[in-house]
Amino acid sequence: MAPSMIPGTPYLAIDLERMQANIARVADAATARGVALRPHAKTHKCIEIGRMQLAAGAAGLSVATVGEAEVFAAAGLDDLFIAYPLWIDPDRAARLSAMVARGAAISVGADSAAGVDRLGRAGLAGRVAVRVEVDAGHHRSGCDPGDAGEVAAAAANAGFEVEGVFAFPGHAYAPDARATAAVQEAEALTTAAAAMWSVGLPPRVVSGGSTPSYDASLGLTSPVTELRPGVSALGDAQQWELGVLAPDQVALTCHATVISARPGRIVVDAGSKALGADRAPWATGFGRLLDHPDARIVLLSEHHAVVELDDAPPLGTRVRVVPNHVCSAVNLADELFAFHAAEDLEPAARWRVAARGRNS
Repeated sequence: MAPSMIPGTPYLAIDLERMQANIARVADAATARGVALRPHAKTHKCIEIGRMQLAAGAAGLSVATVGEAEVFAAAGLDDLFIAYPLWIDPDRAARLSAMVARGAAISVGADSAAGVDRLGRAGLAGRVAVRVEVDAGHHRSGCDPGDAGEVAAAAANAGFEVEGVFAFPGHAYAPDARATAAVQEAEALTTAAAAMWSVGLPPRVVSGGSTPSYDASLGLTSPVTELRPGVSALGDAQQWELGVLAPDQVALTCHATVISARPGRIVVDAGSKALGADRAPWATGFGRLLDHPDARIVLLSEHHAVVELDDAPPLGTRVRVVPNHVCSAVNLADELFAFHAAEDLEPAARWRVAARGRNS
């Protein structure tokens, strides 16, 4: 008998049918609204999933780092936006130049004139394009929307093609915040686009959208021409709890084994080194069990997850754990195991998490 392709638990499994349905649903929504889709590949870090997104109609991919861009560009997925305000150094500049020399189309983020000056001094003008990041209410990176014209003008004066503006409405990751975040993003991007027009630089790209907010943003009057959701393809416990995805739309789970049990509580062999340790202040646990909707992970250590539930499965049972934050879980795995159906005993494919750890 041939050895099984499935490793011992814990391992990350993908339900192919659910993932493909998620990819198609977002692509169809973008098409219906007449906007481009550039999904964020930092979620899955996987060449095969990126190819599926492009085949479904995505215009290109978003990534978070130069390292991620290198992985996807080397595989031929080379229309890339590094959605991050890079503070460039000689190493990253050389790596970006090398990708462009091999035919990649690369855009990068900037949120200050000083950041643009660094890009120019590194010799990247005429090689990479620039998009100006604005703060849409998340209060992370991004300049004030009214200052987008100033940053864009600095980029243009340094010899860069300025494609437009972008924002990340990360404050949509909170109960009852999705619609408000979408409105604030639309307002911020409207202001930013007007600021670019005011300095004679019409924005060709106005990019926004997170998984919790993209559907709300599609119903608004907005200048958005491109959306960049990431988690939507795979789902996680945060999206489930926020009501963005139903349990039967969650495509990635961590398969784990019950290794200890007592009344009302079990322990499974998937801790923070398999699931990630993220827990938002509003989250009701460190993760959930897909087949036990009322269960919650109440305690998480490196190799243990303690789950409270009323009807505990017996020792040795395999359970499907939904990580709170899928991006963190994927970055901890070497491979993803793809199944056509949950009951399949063998995976249809095993995919390397090719951009794992490419954080610079």
